[in-house]
Amino acid sequence: MSALLEVRGLRAGYGAGEVLHGIDFTVAPGGVTALLGANGAGKTTTLRAVCGLLRRAGEIRFDGARIEAAATEDIARRGVAHVPEGRGTFLELSVAENLRLGAYMRRDRGVAADIARVLDHFPQLAPRLRQQAGTLSGGEQQMLAIARALLARPRLLLLDEPSFGLAPLVVQQIFAILRAIRAESGIGILLVEQDASLALALADQACILDAGRIALAGPAATVGRDEQVRRVYLGY
Repeated sequence: MSALLEVRGLRAGYGAGEVLHGIDFTVAPGGVTALLGANGAGKTTTLRAVCGLLRRAGEIRFDGARIEAAATEDIARRGVAHVPEGRGTFLELSVAENLRLGAYMRRDRGVAADIARVLDHFPQLAPRLRQQAGTLSGGEQQMLAIARALLARPRLLLLDEPSFGLAPLVVQQIFAILRAIRAESGIGILLVEQDASLALALADQACILDAGRIALAGPAATVGRDEQVRRVYLGY
């Protein structure tokens, strides 16, 4: 089976500084690839590079088509949705307005049905549709950010630190929802996550980033069992 996302020799950075030094990885259709590593390893930069948010070089293929020269909005139209670190909700807008913004590029008539579907996954949001997003709890804002991304009907979801700053019970709930969404829709996920054990439990494949290079890549279960990797890179 061909990869949904295939990255080869990706180099990226900010201004004149290079953060990624030629990394390779893939995301399978309906699969989850976790990017793990210490702070500053290049994980967030990788997601931004895939989305076209910064200068990059190398080869990025989405569903077989090269997208490394495409603009961010064109990449989104192809079916790539990005949930950035810090959630990225529009705090002054209502929950309902945030959800509708997720579908702003769509021209079909299925938006209302899709809003109902994501509210089934995130029932805490249903009674808060008229509430200003900035008044939600951190966990509810994270749920809203993921729900809004799903309204674009993406084929690939880029998630940057979905557990950051959240209580453990909320984190477990969000990851259970991600498993359900993956099973229901077959969406591919490229996941950056600080909780390595949680990420490895969800992922099929894992890549350990170290100073902008891939230190190790392979099946998530294999990576998680490597004692040296756990001690040096994963911290457990």
